Amino acid sequence: MKENLKLPKKKTKALRKSPKNMVLYGAPKIGKTTVLAKLDNCLILDLEDGSDMIDALKIKATDLNELSQIGQSIIKEGKPYKYIAVDTITQLEIWCESEAKVLYRNTPMGKNFDRDNKGLSVLTLPNGAGYLYLRMAYKKWLDRLNKLADHVILVGHLKDRMIEKQGKEVSSKDLDLTGKIRSITCSNADAIGYVFREGDKTMISFDAGQDINAGSRCDHLKGQVMELDWTNIFID
Repeated sequence: MKENLKLPKKKTKALRKSPKNMVLYGAPKIGKTTVLAKLDNCLILDLEDGSDMIDALKIKATDLNELSQIGQSIIKEGKPYKYIAVDTITQLEIWCESEAKVLYRNTPMGKNFDRDNKGLSVLTLPNGAGYLYLRMAYKKWLDRLNKLADHVILVGHLKDRMIEKQGKEVSSKDLDLTGKIRSITCSNADAIGYVFREGDKTMISFDAGQDINAGSRCDHLKGQVMELDWTNIFID
C-alpha cells in the first residue's frame, strides 16, 4: 500500500502523442515491408523470410529460439533501436503452437500429451481447450517483444471476412489471426492501420467506419485515411 497517497486535483498532461504499440496489416505484396524499411532506426524482425529484395535494417529469425536470442542481444546492447517491427505476427502465432504444447504438457492433465504421436498440435484438444495455451504463449511473446524498443510495430496479413450489416452480408477487412489472439493484439495496440494501394501511393487507414478493423487512441490518427508517411504517425 502506498504511503502518503495523494489523490489528483487536476488533469495530468499526456506523456506522449505517438503510438507505442501499432498494428499494421494489409494484403501480400502491398508494400508493408518496403515502407518499414524507410522508417529510420527501425529494426525489422523478419519471421517470414520476406525481406531479401529490400535494403533495410533487418534480421531474420526462423523459430522462437532464434527470436529469443535476438531479443536478448537487443537488451544486452542497451535497446539501440527506436522502433522494432515484427514481420509478421501471423507467423509468430504459428510458432507459438509449439510453446503452447510445452505449456500444456507442464500441466498434470497434459503430461502424456503427444507421447506416442509426435507432432500432434495442442489445437487438436477437445472443445478447443488448446487455444487457451496458444493465447498464453502468444501473450508471453507479445509482452517480451513490447519491451525491446520505445515503439513496436506488429505487421500482419489481411483476412477478408463476411459480416452482417443492415441485414446483408458484406466483406470486411480484418487482421489474419485466430479470434481471441486477434483481440489480444488489437487491444494492446494504440493504433491499428490498414495498408492499401491507391494508384502509385501506399495508403493507410485508421478509419473504422469503412468495414475495416482499424482505429487509434492517438488524437492525430483518429479516423484518418492518408498516404503512409511515418512523420505523420510518429510525431514526438
